[in-house]
Amino acid sequence: MTKETSSLTTGQPVHHASSGPREPMAKRACLRVVKGLMDNLLLFTTLFGVIFGFVLGFAVRPSHPSEEALMWIGLPGQLYLRLLKMMIIPLIGCSVICGAAALDPKANGKISLIALVFIISTNALGSAMGIGSVYMFNPGKGEERHADTNIEGNMQTGDILADLIRNIIPDNLFEATFAQTQTKYKIETRLVEVNTTDGIKNETMKTTKRYLGKMDNANIIGLIFACTLLGLAAAGLKEKGKPFLDFISSVSDTVIVVVRWFMWTTPVGVISLIGVSIASIDSVQDVFAQLGLFIAAITVGIAVQQLVVMCAIFFVFTRQNPYKFLLSIARPWMIAFAATSTAVAIPEMIAACEGKNNIDKRVARFVIPFSVTISCNGSAMYIAGATCFVANLTGTPLNIADGLLIWLLVTISAMAIPSVPSASIMTTIMVLSSMNIPAEDIALLLAIEWYLDRLRSTSSVVSHTICTAVVYSLCKGDLDKIDEKHHMPRNETDVTIVIDNSAMDDDIKLNGKTRGSTNGATLGGSFNSMQSSFGSSESSV
Repeated sequence: MTKETSSLTTGQPVHHASSGPREPMAKRACLRVVKGLMDNLLLFTTLFGVIFGFVLGFAVRPSHPSEEALMWIGLPGQLYLRLLKMMIIPLIGCSVICGAAALDPKANGKISLIALVFIISTNALGSAMGIGSVYMFNPGKGEERHADTNIEGNMQTGDILADLIRNIIPDNLFEATFAQTQTKYKIETRLVEVNTTDGIKNETMKTTKRYLGKMDNANIIGLIFACTLLGLAAAGLKEKGKPFLDFISSVSDTVIVVVRWFMWTTPVGVISLIGVSIASIDSVQDVFAQLGLFIAAITVGIAVQQLVVMCAIFFVFTRQNPYKFLLSIARPWMIAFAATSTAVAIPEMIAACEGKNNIDKRVARFVIPFSVTISCNGSAMYIAGATCFVANLTGTPLNIADGLLIWLLVTISAMAIPSVPSASIMTTIMVLSSMNIPAEDIALLLAIEWYLDRLRSTSSVVSHTICTAVVYSLCKGDLDKIDEKHHMPRNETDVTIVIDNSAMDDDIKLNGKTRGSTNGATLGGSFNSMQSSFGSSESSV
């Protein structure tokens, strides 16, 4: 459409293009931008929370806040973590039962084996990269620093591995939800008469005895083992086990909805957690000046691990764009960075794998909890690097054989890092003791634990999700055969779950397109109602 006017100079008609068609195009572009913002509202608000948390921490720190003030600053963050931890056990239990029930024992064994090989390989690779990055930057060489605080670490390599094996089979399933077995040490003293040149003297002798105790932390690996057995047993009962599986599937969906509600508190929790960690540091400048090279070595190492090594592994096995995958896990990445824990990011990791990357629920809900339990490639890099760094500080020479021994010890220990505060520090002390390296200077690393612990957590999120994608890529053919066996045409079923973020409610819209089905969620076979949650799905949150 044009509008004809007369030129002031020539009197000839001039045709002006109407702005009519442009207005709808501009309007559609605006709508797309608004829709994109609303679909990723939680992601953007979480990113804002991370930035504002740093601003708050650096703004409050010069005033030297009291312990009571720090407590109130960190209280919202503590409540946020408690909300998420409250749902971790039921989410893991129900997810593993449903995932195991949907697989036959052969497929379940293949998934577990591939995941275990991936985890051991990435732990070993992380340990090697930690040693290499520290020797590249060579921090602590030629410097003599000694910390005022001594930290004692009693845990031995054999005890850590023994505890891992014991916890695989819990002796009490109910107790496993809040406690796990751990080797404890008791020091006994007694007087002994000793003959000396000055006569008989009494000397005090100390002996260390081991005993099995309990630690107040959920036994996740034991729960995974027990829930896997329950899922396989229920699947073997066929029709008799169907009511149990229907109930567990319903509980799993309900827990996920509750977790979605809790996730809207993430920005506030992130601001609180990062703000209090920054505000509690006495001198950020001094810390980075003293340990700058070590911080740079671990930071560069973790960046290369996430952006190069893990992306290369992802591309080799899936033939997909790894950086697009990294963008899809941005939200669990930021949650792990703020909370310094991958366990609280389990719901978001599952949602990112299932919804944004179309990974089968049977794989995602089994591999991610399993990987969270024993995969710590970020911690492996840190422990190996810290061991070499402390050796440099204390002037302890390390040859190639020592480096190989450190690599082996860290690779094994990373699978059984105890779930206690500063767990990586404790494991580092264990490795230092095994290598006869003085461990006094390890206290220096506590000053930067607030930063490096967050980096390690983000590295674990990348590893867990890529492990899930690799396992799914290698097991997809077996899953398709299972679907064909139970008459479940996955390629013809498309169930889309969309949570309306703009309304911030729990309305779930199901848009199904099936051939020969009216609701798009009926998958047939002996697991009709339960299997509807295991089809090809896309979740946009």
